[in-house]
Amino acid sequence: MTTCLPICHPLSCSPQRKLLVIVNPVSSIPIFRPTRITHTKFLKSPPFPSTFHPFSPILLSRTSLRDADDPLVGKDLIGEDSAAFNLGNQNIVSWIYFSIILGFVLFLLDVAWIDGSTGFGKAYINAVSQFSDSHEIVMLILILIFATVHSGLASLRDTGEKLIGKRAYRVLFAAVSLPLSLSTIVYFINHRYDGLQLWQLQSTPGVHQFVWLANFISFLFLYPSTFNLLEVAAVDKPKLHLWETGIMRITRHPQMVGQVIWCLAHTLWIGNTVAVSASIGLIGHHLFGVWNGDRRLAKQHGDAFEELKRRTSVIPFAAILHGRQNLPKDYYKEFIRLPYLTITALTLGAYFMHPLMQAGSFELHW
Repeated sequence: MTTCLPICHPLSCSPQRKLLVIVNPVSSIPIFRPTRITHTKFLKSPPFPSTFHPFSPILLSRTSLRDADDPLVGKDLIGEDSAAFNLGNQNIVSWIYFSIILGFVLFLLDVAWIDGSTGFGKAYINAVSQFSDSHEIVMLILILIFATVHSGLASLRDTGEKLIGKRAYRVLFAAVSLPLSLSTIVYFINHRYDGLQLWQLQSTPGVHQFVWLANFISFLFLYPSTFNLLEVAAVDKPKLHLWETGIMRITRHPQMVGQVIWCLAHTLWIGNTVAVSASIGLIGHHLFGVWNGDRRLAKQHGDAFEELKRRTSVIPFAAILHGRQNLPKDYYKEFIRLPYLTITALTLGAYFMHPLMQAGSFELHW
Protein backbone atom coordinates (compact mmCIF):
# COMPACT_ATOMS: atom_id res chain seq x y z
CA MET A 1 0.00 0.00 0.00
CA THR A 2 1.22 3.48 -0.82
CA THR A 3 1.48 5.90 2.11
CA CYS A 4 1.02 9.70 1.71
CA LEU A 5 2.61 12.05 4.25
CA PRO A 6 2.35 15.87 4.06
CA ILE A 7 5.52 17.62 5.34
CA CYS A 8 6.85 21.16 5.33
CA HIS A 9 9.45 22.06 2.79
CA PRO A 10 12.71 22.77 4.65
CA LEU A 11 13.27 25.95 2.64
CA SER A 12 9.84 27.47 3.29
CA CYS A 13 7.66 27.81 6.35
CA SER A 14 4.67 29.13 4.39
CA PRO A 15 1.49 27.10 5.01
CA GLN A 16 0.83 27.19 1.25
CA ARG A 17 4.09 25.40 0.48
CA LYS A 18 3.73 21.80 1.50
CA LEU A 19 5.13 18.66 -0.01
CA LEU A 20 3.27 15.43 -0.44
CA VAL A 21 5.60 12.51 0.35
CA ILE A 22 4.51 9.30 -1.32
CA VAL A 23 6.28 6.29 0.14
CA ASN A 24 6.20 3.18 -2.03
CA PRO A 25 6.67 0.08 0.15
CA VAL A 26 8.20 -1.83 -2.75
CA SER A 27 11.03 0.52 -3.62
CA SER A 28 11.08 2.39 -0.28
CA ILE A 29 12.02 5.47 -2.28
CA PRO A 30 10.13 8.57 -1.22
CA ILE A 31 8.70 10.65 -4.03
CA PHE A 32 8.22 14.36 -3.32
CA ARG A 33 5.31 16.09 -5.01
CA PRO A 34 4.23 19.65 -4.25
CA THR A 35 0.62 20.25 -3.36
CA ARG A 36 -1.44 23.30 -2.55
CA ILE A 37 -3.62 23.93 0.44
CA THR A 38 -7.05 25.15 -0.57
CA HIS A 39 -8.57 25.80 2.87
CA THR A 40 -10.34 29.16 2.79
CA LYS A 41 -8.36 30.61 5.68
CA PHE A 42 -5.18 30.35 3.59
CA LEU A 43 -6.85 31.91 0.55
CA LYS A 44 -7.72 35.26 2.09
CA SER A 45 -6.61 38.25 0.09
CA PRO A 46 -3.91 40.43 1.66
CA PRO A 47 -5.30 43.54 3.39
CA PHE A 48 -5.76 46.55 1.18
CA PRO A 49 -3.70 49.64 1.92
CA SER A 50 -5.49 52.40 3.81
CA THR A 51 -4.70 54.77 0.96
CA PHE A 52 -6.63 52.71 -1.57
CA HIS A 53 -7.57 54.52 -4.73
CA PRO A 54 -9.87 52.88 -7.32
CA PHE A 55 -7.25 53.42 -10.04
CA SER A 56 -4.20 52.48 -8.00
CA PRO A 57 -1.51 50.25 -9.54
CA ILE A 58 -2.36 47.54 -7.04
CA LEU A 59 -5.90 47.33 -8.34
CA LEU A 60 -4.87 47.55 -11.96
CA SER A 61 -2.47 44.68 -11.50
CA ARG A 62 -5.25 42.43 -10.27
CA THR A 63 -8.16 40.98 -12.16
CA SER A 64 -11.69 40.14 -11.15
CA LEU A 65 -12.13 37.61 -13.96
CA ARG A 66 -10.44 34.28 -13.36
CA ASP A 67 -10.09 31.01 -15.22
CA ALA A 68 -12.64 28.32 -14.66
CA ASP A 69 -10.08 26.08 -12.94
CA ASP A 70 -9.12 28.75 -10.39
CA PRO A 71 -9.89 27.39 -6.91
CA LEU A 72 -11.56 30.68 -5.97
CA VAL A 73 -14.24 30.33 -8.64
CA GLY A 74 -17.20 28.04 -8.05
CA LYS A 75 -15.22 25.38 -6.14
CA ASP A 76 -15.29 26.92 -2.68
CA LEU A 77 -18.79 28.39 -2.50
CA ILE A 78 -19.84 28.80 1.09
CA GLY A 79 -23.37 29.95 0.34
CA GLU A 80 -25.99 28.63 -2.06
CA ASP A 81 -26.13 28.94 -5.82
CA SER A 82 -28.84 31.59 -6.17
CA ALA A 83 -31.56 31.33 -8.80
CA ALA A 84 -30.58 27.75 -9.62
CA PHE A 85 -33.59 26.03 -11.18
CA ASN A 86 -33.57 22.49 -12.53
CA LEU A 87 -36.81 21.53 -14.22
CA GLY A 88 -36.08 17.85 -13.67
CA ASN A 89 -36.00 18.38 -9.90
CA GLN A 90 -39.38 20.11 -9.76
CA ASN A 91 -42.43 18.44 -8.30
CA ILE A 92 -45.56 19.25 -10.29
CA VAL A 93 -47.71 18.67 -7.22
CA SER A 94 -45.81 21.39 -5.34
CA TRP A 95 -46.49 23.91 -8.10
CA ILE A 96 -50.16 22.92 -8.17
CA TYR A 97 -50.28 23.62 -4.42
CA PHE A 98 -48.50 26.92 -5.06
CA SER A 99 -51.12 27.98 -7.63
CA ILE A 100 -53.98 27.01 -5.33
CA ILE A 101 -52.46 28.86 -2.38
CA LEU A 102 -51.77 31.95 -4.50
CA GLY A 103 -55.36 32.03 -5.74
CA PHE A 104 -56.72 31.55 -2.23
CA VAL A 105 -54.51 34.33 -0.81
CA LEU A 106 -55.59 36.76 -3.54
CA PHE A 107 -59.25 35.87 -2.88
CA LEU A 108 -58.86 36.51 0.84
CA LEU A 109 -56.99 39.75 0.17
CA ASP A 110 -59.85 40.96 -1.99
CA VAL A 111 -62.57 40.04 0.51
CA ALA A 112 -60.80 41.09 3.70
CA TRP A 113 -58.98 44.20 2.49
CA ILE A 114 -59.73 45.45 -1.04
CA ASP A 115 -63.49 45.10 -1.43
CA GLY A 116 -65.17 48.29 -0.21
CA SER A 117 -68.15 46.46 1.30
CA THR A 118 -66.26 43.78 3.23
CA GLY A 119 -62.61 44.83 3.46
CA PHE A 120 -60.75 47.00 5.94
CA GLY A 121 -58.38 48.65 3.45
CA LYS A 122 -60.26 51.93 3.09
CA ALA A 123 -60.88 52.14 6.84
CA TYR A 124 -57.16 51.66 7.44
CA ILE A 125 -56.21 54.46 5.05
CA ASN A 126 -58.86 56.76 6.57
CA ALA A 127 -57.54 56.05 10.06
CA VAL A 128 -53.95 56.85 9.13
CA SER A 129 -55.05 59.98 7.24
CA GLN A 130 -56.51 61.35 10.48
CA PHE A 131 -52.99 62.05 11.71
CA SER A 132 -52.34 64.76 9.12
CA ASP A 133 -53.76 66.56 6.12
CA SER A 134 -50.33 66.34 4.49
CA HIS A 135 -49.99 63.56 1.93
CA GLU A 136 -46.26 63.55 2.59
CA ILE A 137 -46.77 62.84 6.30
CA VAL A 138 -49.41 60.17 5.64
CA MET A 139 -47.08 58.54 3.12
CA LEU A 140 -44.30 58.39 5.70
CA ILE A 141 -46.64 56.99 8.37
CA LEU A 142 -47.86 54.23 6.04
CA ILE A 143 -44.28 53.25 5.23
CA LEU A 144 -43.30 53.39 8.91
CA ILE A 145 -46.17 51.07 9.88
CA PHE A 146 -45.31 48.60 7.13
CA ALA A 147 -41.58 48.74 7.91
CA THR A 148 -42.15 48.20 11.64
CA VAL A 149 -44.42 45.21 11.11
CA HIS A 150 -42.39 43.70 8.26
CA SER A 151 -38.96 44.04 9.91
CA GLY A 152 -40.36 43.26 13.34
CA LEU A 153 -41.84 39.96 12.22
CA ALA A 154 -38.61 39.15 10.36
CA SER A 155 -36.61 39.80 13.54
CA LEU A 156 -38.95 37.58 15.58
CA ARG A 157 -38.77 34.79 13.04
CA ASP A 158 -36.69 32.38 15.13
CA THR A 159 -38.97 32.73 18.14
CA GLY A 160 -42.14 32.58 16.08
CA GLU A 161 -41.07 29.48 14.17
CA LYS A 162 -40.35 27.68 17.43
CA LEU A 163 -43.82 28.53 18.70
CA ILE A 164 -46.02 27.79 15.67
CA GLY A 165 -43.71 26.21 13.09
CA LYS A 166 -41.93 27.54 10.01
CA ARG A 167 -44.80 27.24 7.54
CA ALA A 168 -47.39 28.74 9.87
CA TYR A 169 -45.12 31.66 10.67
CA ARG A 170 -44.52 32.32 6.97
CA VAL A 171 -48.29 32.41 6.43
CA LEU A 172 -48.68 34.85 9.33
CA PHE A 173 -45.86 37.01 7.98
CA ALA A 174 -47.44 37.20 4.52
CA ALA A 175 -50.98 37.69 5.84
CA VAL A 176 -49.94 40.79 7.78
CA SER A 177 -47.35 42.26 5.40
CA LEU A 178 -49.26 41.90 2.13
CA PRO A 179 -52.29 44.13 2.89
CA LEU A 180 -50.09 46.79 4.50
CA SER A 181 -47.79 46.91 1.49
CA LEU A 182 -50.75 47.02 -0.90
CA SER A 183 -52.27 49.97 0.96
CA THR A 184 -48.97 51.86 0.85
CA ILE A 185 -48.54 51.24 -2.89
CA VAL A 186 -52.11 52.25 -3.74
CA TYR A 187 -51.87 55.44 -1.66
CA PHE A 188 -48.65 56.38 -3.44
CA ILE A 189 -50.19 55.79 -6.88
CA ASN A 190 -53.28 57.83 -6.05
CA HIS A 191 -51.44 60.77 -4.49
CA ARG A 192 -48.12 60.79 -6.34
CA TYR A 193 -48.92 64.12 -8.02
CA ASP A 194 -50.52 65.82 -4.99
CA GLY A 195 -47.31 67.23 -3.54
CA LEU A 196 -45.44 70.46 -4.11
CA GLN A 197 -43.71 70.38 -7.49
CA LEU A 198 -39.94 70.77 -7.09
CA TRP A 199 -38.85 70.21 -10.69
CA GLN A 200 -40.36 69.15 -13.98
CA LEU A 201 -38.15 67.05 -16.26
CA GLN A 202 -40.69 64.79 -17.94
CA SER A 203 -40.45 66.67 -21.22
CA THR A 204 -36.63 66.73 -21.16
CA PRO A 205 -35.17 64.59 -23.96
CA GLY A 206 -33.76 61.29 -22.74
CA VAL A 207 -35.25 61.45 -19.24
CA HIS A 208 -38.07 59.01 -19.99
CA GLN A 209 -35.63 56.50 -21.48
CA PHE A 210 -33.25 56.87 -18.54
CA VAL A 211 -36.03 56.42 -15.97
CA TRP A 212 -37.39 53.37 -17.83
CA LEU A 213 -33.96 51.72 -17.93
CA ALA A 214 -33.27 52.52 -14.28
CA ASN A 215 -36.60 51.00 -13.23
CA PHE A 216 -35.95 47.90 -15.32
CA ILE A 217 -32.56 47.41 -13.66
CA SER A 218 -34.03 48.05 -10.21
CA PHE A 219 -36.38 45.09 -10.52
CA LEU A 220 -33.49 42.75 -11.30
CA PHE A 221 -32.14 43.71 -7.87
CA LEU A 222 -35.44 44.04 -6.03
CA TYR A 223 -36.83 40.54 -6.14
CA PRO A 224 -34.42 37.76 -5.13
CA SER A 225 -37.49 36.22 -3.44
CA THR A 226 -38.15 34.56 -6.81
CA PHE A 227 -35.19 32.32 -5.98
CA ASN A 228 -37.47 30.31 -3.66
CA LEU A 229 -41.11 30.92 -4.59
CA LEU A 230 -42.28 27.64 -3.12
CA GLU A 231 -40.94 28.76 0.27
CA VAL A 232 -42.58 32.17 -0.08
CA ALA A 233 -45.93 30.36 -0.34
CA ALA A 234 -44.92 27.94 2.45
CA VAL A 235 -45.25 24.95 0.12
CA ASP A 236 -41.64 24.12 0.94
CA LYS A 237 -40.40 24.64 4.47
CA PRO A 238 -38.98 28.22 4.64
CA LYS A 239 -35.27 28.70 5.30
CA LEU A 240 -33.01 31.68 5.84
CA HIS A 241 -30.80 31.26 2.79
CA LEU A 242 -27.18 32.26 2.40
CA TRP A 243 -27.14 33.11 -1.32
CA GLU A 244 -23.77 33.72 -2.95
CA THR A 245 -23.86 33.67 -6.76
CA GLY A 246 -25.59 35.76 -9.42
CA ILE A 247 -26.67 39.20 -8.26
CA MET A 248 -25.13 38.51 -4.83
CA ARG A 249 -21.65 38.80 -6.30
CA ILE A 250 -22.45 42.42 -7.18
CA THR A 251 -24.07 43.31 -3.85
CA ARG A 252 -24.96 41.31 -0.77
CA HIS A 253 -28.18 43.33 -0.38
CA PRO A 254 -29.79 43.57 -3.84
CA GLN A 255 -33.20 44.56 -2.51
CA MET A 256 -31.76 47.67 -0.90
CA VAL A 257 -29.89 48.59 -4.08
CA GLY A 258 -32.96 47.96 -6.22
CA GLN A 259 -35.14 50.05 -3.94
CA VAL A 260 -32.67 52.96 -4.03
CA ILE A 261 -32.57 52.84 -7.85
CA TRP A 262 -36.38 52.64 -8.05
CA CYS A 263 -36.82 55.58 -5.65
CA LEU A 264 -34.30 57.80 -7.40
CA ALA A 265 -35.83 57.06 -10.81
CA HIS A 266 -39.41 57.77 -9.68
CA THR A 267 -38.40 60.87 -7.75
CA LEU A 268 -36.58 62.19 -10.81
CA TRP A 269 -39.64 61.56 -12.96
CA ILE A 270 -42.36 62.84 -10.61
CA GLY A 271 -40.30 65.61 -9.07
CA ASN A 272 -42.48 66.56 -6.09
CA THR A 273 -42.56 66.33 -2.30
CA VAL A 274 -44.74 63.20 -2.17
CA ALA A 275 -42.17 61.28 -4.23
CA VAL A 276 -39.36 62.61 -2.03
CA SER A 277 -41.26 61.60 1.11
CA ALA A 278 -41.90 58.08 -0.20
CA SER A 279 -38.26 57.70 -1.24
CA ILE A 280 -36.97 58.80 2.17
CA GLY A 281 -39.20 56.28 3.92
CA LEU A 282 -38.47 53.36 1.61
CA ILE A 283 -34.72 53.91 1.46
CA GLY A 284 -34.56 54.32 5.24
CA HIS A 285 -36.45 51.05 5.71
CA HIS A 286 -34.10 49.17 3.38
CA LEU A 287 -30.97 50.63 4.97
CA PHE A 288 -32.21 49.28 8.29
CA GLY A 289 -32.81 45.99 6.50
CA VAL A 290 -29.12 45.85 5.55
CA TRP A 291 -28.10 45.91 9.20
CA ASN A 292 -30.91 43.64 10.34
CA GLY A 293 -30.36 41.17 7.52
CA ASP A 294 -26.64 40.85 8.22
CA ARG A 295 -27.39 40.40 11.92
CA ARG A 296 -29.84 37.58 11.25
CA LEU A 297 -27.56 35.85 8.75
CA ALA A 298 -24.62 36.04 11.16
CA LYS A 299 -26.76 34.51 13.91
CA GLN A 300 -28.03 31.74 11.63
CA HIS A 301 -24.88 30.86 9.66
CA GLY A 302 -22.01 32.00 11.90
CA ASP A 303 -18.54 31.68 10.37
CA ALA A 304 -19.94 30.83 6.93
CA PHE A 305 -21.62 34.23 6.76
CA GLU A 306 -18.49 36.01 7.99
CA GLU A 307 -16.50 34.46 5.15
CA LEU A 308 -19.21 35.35 2.62
CA LYS A 309 -19.33 38.87 4.04
CA ARG A 310 -15.58 39.17 3.46
CA ARG A 311 -15.91 38.33 -0.24
CA THR A 312 -19.05 40.41 -0.91
CA SER A 313 -20.10 44.02 -0.37
CA VAL A 314 -23.14 46.15 0.35
CA ILE A 315 -22.14 48.83 -2.16
CA PRO A 316 -22.50 47.40 -5.68
CA PHE A 317 -19.25 46.21 -7.32
CA ALA A 318 -17.10 47.29 -4.32
CA ALA A 319 -15.90 43.76 -3.51
CA ILE A 320 -15.13 43.16 -7.19
CA LEU A 321 -13.09 46.35 -7.50
CA HIS A 322 -11.24 45.58 -4.27
CA GLY A 323 -10.34 42.09 -5.52
CA ARG A 324 -12.31 40.31 -2.79
CA GLN A 325 -14.85 38.92 -5.26
CA ASN A 326 -13.60 37.00 -8.28
CA LEU A 327 -16.03 36.62 -11.16
CA PRO A 328 -15.84 33.52 -13.35
CA LYS A 329 -15.42 34.16 -17.07
CA ASP A 330 -18.89 32.73 -17.76
CA TYR A 331 -20.48 34.83 -15.02
CA TYR A 332 -23.31 35.83 -17.35
CA LYS A 333 -24.60 32.25 -17.20
CA GLU A 334 -25.57 32.79 -13.58
CA PHE A 335 -28.27 35.17 -14.88
CA ILE A 336 -29.58 33.02 -17.74
CA ARG A 337 -31.90 31.17 -15.40
CA LEU A 338 -35.66 30.92 -15.08
CA PRO A 339 -36.05 33.15 -11.97
CA TYR A 340 -34.21 36.05 -13.67
CA LEU A 341 -36.12 35.49 -16.90
CA THR A 342 -39.34 35.53 -14.88
CA ILE A 343 -38.37 38.85 -13.28
CA THR A 344 -37.62 40.26 -16.73
CA ALA A 345 -41.01 39.20 -18.08
CA LEU A 346 -42.90 40.51 -15.04
CA THR A 347 -41.02 43.83 -15.17
CA LEU A 348 -41.94 44.35 -18.81
CA GLY A 349 -45.52 43.31 -18.05
CA ALA A 350 -45.74 45.74 -15.13
CA TYR A 351 -44.58 48.60 -17.36
CA PHE A 352 -47.29 47.98 -19.94
CA MET A 353 -49.88 47.44 -17.20
CA HIS A 354 -49.22 50.81 -15.55
CA PRO A 355 -52.48 52.28 -16.91
CA LEU A 356 -54.45 49.36 -15.44
CA MET A 357 -52.65 49.64 -12.11
CA GLN A 358 -53.42 53.37 -11.95
CA ALA A 359 -57.05 52.85 -12.90
CA GLY A 360 -57.48 50.10 -10.33
CA SER A 361 -55.92 52.20 -7.59
CA PHE A 362 -58.14 55.16 -8.43
CA GLU A 363 -61.27 52.99 -8.16
CA LEU A 364 -60.35 52.13 -4.56
CA HIS A 365 -60.41 55.83 -3.49
CA TRP A 366 -57.71 55.22 -0.87
